[in-house]
Amino acid sequence: MQRHVRLFKNGRNQALRIPRDWELPGSEAILRKEGHRLVVEPLGRPSLLAVLATLKPLDEDFPKIERPAAEPVEI
Repeated sequence: MQRHVRLFKNGRNQALRIPRDWELPGSEAILRKEGHRLVVEPLGRPSLLAVLATLKPLDEDFPKIERPAAEPVEI
Protein backbone atom coordinates (compact mmCIF):
# COMPACT_ATOMS: atom_id res chain seq x y z
CA MET A 1 0.00 0.00 0.00
CA GLN A 2 1.19 3.49 -0.69
CA ARG A 3 -0.29 6.93 -0.61
CA HIS A 4 0.76 10.37 -1.86
CA VAL A 5 1.19 12.78 1.08
CA ARG A 6 2.24 16.41 1.36
CA LEU A 7 5.27 17.58 3.30
CA PHE A 8 5.23 20.90 5.15
CA LYS A 9 7.42 22.99 7.41
CA ASN A 10 6.74 23.19 11.13
CA GLY A 11 9.20 25.78 12.42
CA ARG A 12 12.62 24.53 11.35
CA ASN A 13 11.41 20.92 11.00
CA GLN A 14 9.89 19.16 8.03
CA ALA A 15 6.71 17.22 8.75
CA LEU A 16 4.08 15.18 6.94
CA ARG A 17 0.43 14.56 7.53
CA ILE A 18 -0.45 10.94 8.21
CA PRO A 19 -3.90 10.02 6.86
CA ARG A 20 -6.44 9.23 9.57
CA ASP A 21 -6.80 5.57 8.55
CA TRP A 22 -3.01 5.12 8.93
CA GLU A 23 -2.70 6.88 12.32
CA LEU A 24 -0.22 5.40 14.79
CA PRO A 25 -1.29 4.71 18.38
CA GLY A 26 0.02 6.94 21.15
CA SER A 27 1.82 10.28 20.89
CA GLU A 28 5.39 9.13 20.19
CA ALA A 29 7.10 7.04 17.51
CA ILE A 30 10.55 5.81 16.48
CA LEU A 31 11.99 7.27 13.26
CA ARG A 32 14.93 5.58 11.57
CA LYS A 33 16.68 5.94 8.26
CA GLU A 34 17.31 2.87 6.07
CA GLY A 35 19.27 4.04 3.02
CA HIS A 36 17.09 6.68 1.36
CA ARG A 37 13.94 5.55 3.21
CA LEU A 38 12.52 6.90 6.46
CA VAL A 39 10.72 4.30 8.58
CA VAL A 40 8.26 5.37 11.28
CA GLU A 41 7.21 2.83 13.93
CA PRO A 42 4.87 3.31 16.89
CA LEU A 43 6.61 3.38 20.24
CA GLY A 44 5.61 0.27 22.18
CA ARG A 45 4.24 0.51 25.68
CA PRO A 46 6.82 -0.06 28.41
CA SER A 47 6.61 -3.37 30.23
CA LEU A 48 5.32 -3.51 33.80
CA LEU A 49 8.85 -4.28 35.00
CA ALA A 50 10.18 -1.15 33.26
CA VAL A 51 7.49 0.99 34.90
CA LEU A 52 8.13 -0.54 38.34
CA ALA A 53 11.89 0.06 37.94
CA THR A 54 11.21 3.82 37.74
CA LEU A 55 9.42 3.90 41.12
CA LYS A 56 11.29 5.02 44.22
CA PRO A 57 11.41 2.53 47.11
CA LEU A 58 9.13 3.21 50.09
CA ASP A 59 10.86 4.34 53.27
CA GLU A 60 8.02 3.39 55.58
CA ASP A 61 7.31 0.02 57.16
CA PHE A 62 3.94 -1.55 56.58
CA PRO A 63 1.91 -2.45 59.67
CA LYS A 64 1.67 -6.12 60.52
CA ILE A 65 -1.69 -7.59 59.55
CA GLU A 66 -3.14 -10.19 61.85
CA ARG A 67 -4.40 -13.18 59.94
CA PRO A 68 -7.48 -14.75 61.57
CA ALA A 69 -7.72 -18.52 61.65
CA ALA A 70 -9.75 -20.08 58.85
CA GLU A 71 -13.26 -21.16 59.72
CA PRO A 72 -14.15 -24.80 59.15
CA VAL A 73 -16.09 -25.50 55.94
CA GLU A 74 -18.30 -28.51 55.28
CA ILE A 75 -18.01 -29.94 51.79
